Amino acid sequence: MHIKRKLEGKILKYIDSPEIIAIVGPRQCGKTTLLSRIFQGLRAGAGEFISFEDQKILGMFEKNLDDFISIYVKGKECLFIDEFQYAKNGGKKLKYIFDLHKIKIFISGSSAIDLTVNVLKFLVGRIFVFNLYPLDFEEFLDHKDRKYSERLENCRQGFINSTPAEIGEEVHNKLLKYYEEYILFGGYPRVVLAESAEEKKEILRNIYNTYFLREVRDILGLIDDYKLSKLIKALAFQTGNLIEYRELSLVSEYAYSTLKKYLNFLEKTFICDFIRPYFKNKRIEIVKNPKVYFLDTGLRNLIVNDFRGLDDRPDAGALLENAVFQQIIKNGWQANYWRSKKQYEMDFVLFLENRVELALEVKNYLNKTASVSLNNFKATHPDIKINFIYRNIDQKVDAKNVLAFPVYAV
Repeated sequence: MHIKRKLEGKILKYIDSPEIIAIVGPRQCGKTTLLSRIFQGLRAGAGEFISFEDQKILGMFEKNLDDFISIYVKGKECLFIDEFQYAKNGGKKLKYIFDLHKIKIFISGSSAIDLTVNVLKFLVGRIFVFNLYPLDFEEFLDHKDRKYSERLENCRQGFINSTPAEIGEEVHNKLLKYYEEYILFGGYPRVVLAESAEEKKEILRNIYNTYFLREVRDILGLIDDYKLSKLIKALAFQTGNLIEYRELSLVSEYAYSTLKKYLNFLEKTFICDFIRPYFKNKRIEIVKNPKVYFLDTGLRNLIVNDFRGLDDRPDAGALLENAVFQQIIKNGWQANYWRSKKQYEMDFVLFLENRVELALEVKNYLNKTASVSLNNFKATHPDIKINFIYRNIDQKVDAKNVLAFPVYAV
C-alpha cells in the first residue's frame, strides 16, 4: 500500500528544471518509493531507474564510466539513481555526466555526510537537495482516517495564523487517540502500515539494527560499536534536556573530541537533532549547550524499550515535547529553545512560514495558571507571541496574549 508524501508535490515542481534532484533521509523512510513514484509518472521509455545496491551497476559507474553512460544515459531524458551514497567519488562523475549530456538526474541517499563529501562540493549550483523524513502526523492521518484530515488542516492553519479553530470534543479525542499512536510508534512508513503493536516493534528493531549494519559500519568503519550504542541510549533518556558533554563522555567512554564527532554523525544520519539556544542578552540568557531530540519518537521509544501509553509513563512530557519538535522539523521551520541563567525556560522559539517569531510551551496537562517561565519570557521578549501546546486541558488559559492549541495542531 502506498502512502502519499507531501514532498512528491514539491519535487514535481522542479521536474522540468535542469538541476539534479537529491533526496536524502534515514533508511526505510520512503526514498526509494518516492523516486519510483516520480519515475512511473514519466513518459514510457523517457528514463532509466537503477540502484547502486546492485554491485554490477555500481562497479561499472566507478570503473568504466563510458560504458555506464552508453547503457544508462545516452538516449534518456532522465536518470534515477537510488542509494547513491555507495558510489566513491560519485559527485565528480555525476558532474561529468550532467555537464556533458544535459540529462535530468535524480539521486537518493541515506546519509547527509556522504552527500556532502561525495556530491555537493562538486555540484554547487547544479543540485537541489530535499530531506525526506518519516511521515508527519498529517501524512499518518491521511493513511489512517482521511475524514479527519480537513479538521486537522483547520487546526494547523489556526496555529500558523494565531487564530484557534473550534474542534468538538469527539473529534478532538479521536485526533488525540491517533496522535498517541503516532508518537508511540513513530512515522516510518512500514511501521505505520503494520497492523499489530508487536509487528511495529519488530520493524523498528530491524530499522535500528540495519542502521548499525549499514551507516555505522559502512561510513564509520566501526566494528566494535557498543560505545555508540551506549551514547544513543543515553541521549534517548536525555530527550528534551540540555546536552551534558561530560556526562555523555563518561557513559559512552568517548573522549570529548570523539564524542563531538559522533554527535555530529548521529545528526547527519538522521537519528538525533540538536537545537541551539535563542538569546538576545548574553548576560541573562544561556548561549551554549544544545538540547537533544530524536527525529522519530518510535525509534526513540524502541531505544528506551518503553511503548506504554502517555498516561502510564514518567517521560510523557519529554516524549510529547519531542513529538512537537519532529513536527517542527518536518514542517521546515527553524527552531531554538530559550533558557535564562535563572533556569526559566521556553521549550521552542521558532520562525513560521511567514517568518513571525513564536514561542511554544509544551504541556501534557494544561491548567489555567501561566507558568513562571512564561511570565519571565514575556518580560524579556515582549514582542514574541506565545502559544501553549497541550495534550489535555483542565481550564482555559488566563494569560494575556497567550493562545492554546492541541498538540496535533503543530
